[in-house]
Amino acid sequence: MKVRKAGIPTLDPEIIARQTLAIPPLSEQERIVSILDKFDVLVNDLTSGLPAEIAARRRQYEHYRDRLLTFKEIA
Repeated sequence: MKVRKAGIPTLDPEIIARQTLAIPPLSEQERIVSILDKFDVLVNDLTSGLPAEIAARRRQYEHYRDRLLTFKEIA
């Protein structure tokens, strides 16, 4: 019977120092931050995000309801 031992591998500082990280240009970083800021407002601010979403769904519902329940009169 073989026994496997689990452990936490060690990180060699020399190996870490040789690694390169791809960092996007500053303009791309700013674009990402802008998107994340908007997302944060929508998620955390109940006065703008949730009511706006409810209003949008209500308009969508009314649009499709009106399309489904509007019949042309036959002369």
